Amino acid sequence: MGVTIEVEIGRGKRGRRAYSLDDIAIVPSRRTRDPRDVSVKWQIDAFQFETPVLGAPMDSVMSPASAITLGKLGGLGVLDLEGLWTRYEDPQPVLDEIANLEGSVIEPRTTRRLQELYSAPIQPELITSRLAEMRAAGVTVAGSLTPQRTQEHYKTVVAAGVDIFVIRGTTVSAEHVSKTTEPLNLKQFIYELDVPVIVGGAAGYTPALHLMRTGAAGVLVGFGGGASTTTRRALGIRAPMASAISDVAAARRDYMDESGGRYVHVIADGGVGSSGDIVKAIAMGADAVMLGAALSRAEEAPGQGWHWGAEAHHQELPRGHRVKMGTVGTLEEVLFGPAHQADGASNLIGALRRAMATTGYSDLKEFQRVEVLVTD
Repeated sequence: MGVTIEVEIGRGKRGRRAYSLDDIAIVPSRRTRDPRDVSVKWQIDAFQFETPVLGAPMDSVMSPASAITLGKLGGLGVLDLEGLWTRYEDPQPVLDEIANLEGSVIEPRTTRRLQELYSAPIQPELITSRLAEMRAAGVTVAGSLTPQRTQEHYKTVVAAGVDIFVIRGTTVSAEHVSKTTEPLNLKQFIYELDVPVIVGGAAGYTPALHLMRTGAAGVLVGFGGGASTTTRRALGIRAPMASAISDVAAARRDYMDESGGRYVHVIADGGVGSSGDIVKAIAMGADAVMLGAALSRAEEAPGQGWHWGAEAHHQELPRGHRVKMGTVGTLEEVLFGPAHQADGASNLIGALRRAMATTGYSDLKEFQRVEVLVTD
């Protein structure tokens, strides 16, 4: 085990130094490869993917149509089953209104209108029809619920034929304590399901290890680091991603020893906005990345160049904004190029391949061993 170095913040408090992806750089080795010889394939449970990319369950990023497109391009689109697509029979006018809201993104009236639009009830029959649309297209079907809504809707989701179930919140623990409601028993829930479950976010070694012990197939890593969130400002909570991924990857290693070889996938979720961020997330130990802002720039993205998450329309404590991201090309161009910008906003997979080839690694598992530097 490595030595944990704490710094003195003041006479009464010490803290562990943590690093963001911006603080990290990868180092070339003595060997290089042809990018065409590099594999970026990823597999979780029985499902294989050509790229280690999951589309974040956010209405500005994933619709049934864009999830299908991402699936056909070799990734996994995850639909937000508490979003506009399950609240409105035709959500397009609502998406158009959000894209055309006037005023500053931080004005209260913008947030208030988002809250109003998302106050429409979730319709179980729409959960069924949206997932059926994805299944009919022949792609792997993934849908997401928050822990608070999982008990209410999971039977509908499973009956609709979901392949991978995602439980995603700002933070998710294996042990949620509540005096007013019966909490979700993750271990029992996952044990009783017949489909693999991805759960998170987690931001540290201990909570991730507990999530792995529930039987989850994958753990999402991240807290408060996305482009549209203000969690750090509103709650004072944030986990720098390089350290968070490394901590959860260590939990994966120790859980493998503890469980006799069961491998739980680590998925970086939040703060992975450019191709360089994707490269460094995998270098720190991630098996795959869940992309929100990066995919919101695609022409197929429902947000029409705008990006927002569930935090932006929380009914009691909003912790996010609608952010202008712009559009850089089709989803295929965002993932595979050709790129027409030099800022890491498109040809994300091409950049990952080139980084792996430049440092001499042939697949994702090997690349997790690449040498890194702290540059801050």
